[in-house]
Amino acid sequence: MYTASVITISDRASSGIYQDKSGPTVSRLLSENGYSVIDTQIISDNKDFIINTLRDAAEKGIHLIITTGGTGFASRDVTPEATLSVIEKETPGISEYMRMKSMEITPRGMLSRGVAGICKGSLIINLPGSPKGAAENLSFVLPHLTHGLDMLNGKKES
Repeated sequence: MYTASVITISDRASSGIYQDKSGPTVSRLLSENGYSVIDTQIISDNKDFIINTLRDAAEKGIHLIITTGGTGFASRDVTPEATLSVIEKETPGISEYMRMKSMEITPRGMLSRGVAGICKGSLIINLPGSPKGAAENLSFVLPHLTHGLDMLNGKKES
């Protein structure tokens, strides 16, 4: 079983202006698919804080780190830039596939700037901030992540 961390990145949710719905949606989907969600957080759209939170999760050895929020065009949307500062290897196929599949549902899927990549032994994936968008995007890639995590963690294919 792989471990997971879900990090909601939202100024409004972190300050209590509205309830985070994306984080619990993503956590439920991960749990239903065999992941052990050992950490959930709600943090503000602050690049340095995002970088530190991602690094901390990777240093703890969490296998899959999912972020939700901060991938749009607003000036405070800096999740992809923070993620790119942390990762050692980009995994563009994950983000490209999510955007491609999203555009089958709505042309606005092209507006997501989310990225994915590897930091230490962790795979980090940025998801959109809406519960529907986060769940759809994760469901597109979730069936294929185990193989990538197996390779990342040195498990041989059976």
